[in-house]
Amino acid sequence: MTATSTTTPPSALDAERADLLAQLATARLTLTNTVRGLSDEQGGERPTASALCLGGLIKHVASMEEQWVRFVVEGPSAMRYDLPDGVTWEDFAAGAASEFPQWAVDHQNDFRMLPGETLGGIIARYERIAARSEEVVASVPDLSATHPLPEAPWHERGAVRSVRRVLMHVIAETAQHAGHADILRETLDGQTST
Repeated sequence: MTATSTTTPPSALDAERADLLAQLATARLTLTNTVRGLSDEQGGERPTASALCLGGLIKHVASMEEQWVRFVVEGPSAMRYDLPDGVTWEDFAAGAASEFPQWAVDHQNDFRMLPGETLGGIIARYERIAARSEEVVASVPDLSATHPLPEAPWHERGAVRSVRRVLMHVIAETAQHAGHADILRETLDGQTST
């Protein structure tokens, strides 16, 4: 006896959602594979002229994904770029601010491994963020839904982002940093993630 399927084919939206999440999962795996077999000390090394380290790249990508997924849920309030009183964007950009906002300090710290951080802990956090991202994307009724971007010099004034465009941005940034990570890993010990 032959069984036949009576399930209905997934909608175009479901297929698109699945494709985007699959592509993001592939980019994440490529990035995290760059630290396979490394010690925590190696994960924090900066083997090139840049200030990048493998553990820091993964932290940065995880934080970036977490922030963009919060943006999908909460809108622009999830991405606040307030400056301290008396500090201008010009001062900030020139590195001449009398005080730097906590979001900027946190952003800088995301690119390095801080004392007490481990690759295992960084990867576990990234896995939690990835699981949350998948929950949010699965629950969004419309990938075309938009929010205005918060005001910041790097955002076009009045620009909006759809859930779809947010996902494409997260995929692109994850893939870009996976390439950076491959170079760092190869510089460390001759290995690559692919």
